[in-house]
Amino acid sequence: MATSPDDKKLAQTHTFRRYDDGDDTWSSMGDHIFQEDTSYKCPTYIQKTPPCQGSCPSGEDIRGWLQIVRGIEKPTGDMTMQEYAFRRSTDANPFPSMMGRVCPAPCEEGCNRNDVDEFVGINSVEQYIGDQATAAGLTFDDSATPTGKKVAIIGGGVAGMAAAYQLRKMGHYSTIFDDHAQLGGMARYGIPGYRVPRDSMDAEIARITNMDGVEVKLNTRVGKDVAVADLESEYDAILWALGCKNGRGLFVDNWDQVPNAVTAVKFLEAFNLGDMKYTAPKVVCVGGGDTSIDVVSVSRRIGSLANYTEHAEDVATGKVKHDAEPANKVPAEVTLTSLFPLDQMTAAEHEVQDALIEGVTILTEVMPSEIVVDENGRAIGLKVVEAVMEGNMPKPKEGGKETLIEADLIVSAIGQFGDLEGVEEYGNDRNAIDADNFYQVPGKEGHFVAGDIVRPHLLTTAIGQASIAAETIDHYLVHNEEKLSKRPKVDKHHFDLLDKLKEFNLSPVSYEEGKEEDLRGTDKDDFAVHNFDDRSEHEIVASSELFLGHFENVERNKRTEDVPNENQVLGHFVERMNALEEQQVVDEAERCMSCGMCFECDNCVIYCPQDAVFRVKKDQSTTGRYVDTDYNKCIGCHICSDVCPTGYIEMGLGG
Repeated sequence: MATSPDDKKLAQTHTFRRYDDGDDTWSSMGDHIFQEDTSYKCPTYIQKTPPCQGSCPSGEDIRGWLQIVRGIEKPTGDMTMQEYAFRRSTDANPFPSMMGRVCPAPCEEGCNRNDVDEFVGINSVEQYIGDQATAAGLTFDDSATPTGKKVAIIGGGVAGMAAAYQLRKMGHYSTIFDDHAQLGGMARYGIPGYRVPRDSMDAEIARITNMDGVEVKLNTRVGKDVAVADLESEYDAILWALGCKNGRGLFVDNWDQVPNAVTAVKFLEAFNLGDMKYTAPKVVCVGGGDTSIDVVSVSRRIGSLANYTEHAEDVATGKVKHDAEPANKVPAEVTLTSLFPLDQMTAAEHEVQDALIEGVTILTEVMPSEIVVDENGRAIGLKVVEAVMEGNMPKPKEGGKETLIEADLIVSAIGQFGDLEGVEEYGNDRNAIDADNFYQVPGKEGHFVAGDIVRPHLLTTAIGQASIAAETIDHYLVHNEEKLSKRPKVDKHHFDLLDKLKEFNLSPVSYEEGKEEDLRGTDKDDFAVHNFDDRSEHEIVASSELFLGHFENVERNKRTEDVPNENQVLGHFVERMNALEEQQVVDEAERCMSCGMCFECDNCVIYCPQDAVFRVKKDQSTTGRYVDTDYNKCIGCHICSDVCPTGYIEMGLGG
């Protein structure tokens, strides 16, 4: 029979069977031997890490809070879904409102749903959770008994604040030292307000600083205003979370001699402080990452002046402040250059497309070759040449075309490094601070480190490192006599079934209390969790382990964006990302395939030919304990495993 084009398309886009064509032979001798009722194998319920969480540098239990939003996992008492999801989300990340807006979402790239239709819009649900928590005035629990230990945290960006939050949950007090007038680090001084509204940021910061035992000292630079030795004598541990606030200049001969060539870090800080109301008529930014997109988008929004006469670098480096918004603004001519093709730029794809809509010119696969200057040594243009990548290094293309871009201001957005003035002894030759696998500073007992000062990366990476560093600090302060154990292979904030059972007063009894004289069958005893294995610290469940045929194609609920075109962009500072409505959020959470955890679909119960798989009684049931197996009926046919959509059921010897 001929195959229709529609059938071919379906086969390419949707896996509707458990096995592919050709998968008709057993893969191992073990499979030859262990089959049906001779195998002695029964379904075992295996918790694994979903790839969204495995891809999240913060280690959030994404599957967990999506389950809560969709109504599968329910809280006890009268707690709302919104608060319960917030509590689960912020176990790992105390900034859901911010991160739901600006995180480039590696979780979505890793989502197994990409093999069905399109990823789950995780960021949009997280934004909703964060915004709802702010609207409800939710606070963090600071009831953990104080340990009497104090930690000095140097740096008030997301890493420093996340560490203070995690430490307080463990009972440790902390003081955050920051050399700015406000907390926030690069999130405040590097990211424009139309991407992260400052009221949302301020609310999430205040939620941390309002915790009992979290102190803040602003406009205080360690190494200048306060000595490290004083901190060592006053505090029980020190966490370095300085961030990287020095921008890297272009690799051209005269970069340091050209006054109107500045770094993106300086440029964006001047804008975010409110000091820069407009910029030069012609701006060229070299980069390709999210920071460079912020530079060019800001430049298009603030524009220039028709009669522009000042030196752009004076404002862009904080030497001069614009006191008032002028009336005679005109659009600025803005160009972005990148080493990579448009679809390979490191900036988020939608950010790149937004910049194009806003009227930014983007030149790809080129590298700077020369800053062209006038008789006064000021830049009047940037020469770029077609380039190729050899390993991790760009190289001019042989015979490549050279282009001169006129410029009144050149901005470098090619990387950042730390400002270690006054504390140079803690730095390495990269102007960063070394860290071991536990985020201890090698050779400096009692000193720890997290965030960009280890290696510049994402905000979510800094948050994840802060969480691990806080655990290491806790071990140092409370269990220092014990050797640090190896971190888990999948080092995340995992769902804990025992905690869930405890929450619903279903905790197993003690072994002595629950055991019987004949221990050959323990499936009915209450001292153990029957037939369950937690492998989440070791395994990430792949889409090949799921029954993808269970899932229908469902269109993603997409947030709309307020992106101005090139004629509207001047003076446009409305928040870019529009939140989903509650029903849209619930609908989007329902698209989650719950990889590695039961989501109560009943397939195993329905398809079991022996009625061996059954639902746990409602008063004994909770997330992770929805179904069980009667070993006296099970014949090991593995149908339940085949029809399990989430990969939660595997055939094993049980327990």
